[in-house]
Amino acid sequence: MTDWDPASWTRNLIADMRAHGGRPSSGPMAGRPLAVLTTTGAKTGQERQAIVTYHMDGDRWAIAASKSGAPTNPAWFHNLAAHPDATLEVDNEVVPVRATITSGAERDRLWDDHVKERPEFGEYPSKTTRVIPMIVLERAG
Repeated sequence: MTDWDPASWTRNLIADMRAHGGRPSSGPMAGRPLAVLTTTGAKTGQERQAIVTYHMDGDRWAIAASKSGAPTNPAWFHNLAAHPDATLEVDNEVVPVRATITSGAERDRLWDDHVKERPEFGEYPSKTTRVIPMIVLERAG
């Protein structure tokens, strides 16, 4: 049995997305609307890339820091909290964005909208005790 290499998986998925107009062409993510989020590491200051799913909220991208319902937030969430300026590569376009972590009714509305478009996210809250953050990304500049 081979060990799963998440860094290799991410690199391969990004390459597949870039080769096919921003959407993966094969595997469990085939055809899904995914984006490459590039953040600045909260501790290291180094550039970090993560694959995120999103839905549109007007002209903003909304992303969920779900980590599939894990008990902790994904590293990219901490990076955005420390350094809200990032880039989002969506449909092969790299867009400078500024992140805002939402709360209250706005967070709840965005979560509900995300689950409507991505029903698999609906089970994640039952797997964790944390409230899964919703972040909006707006074009910067």
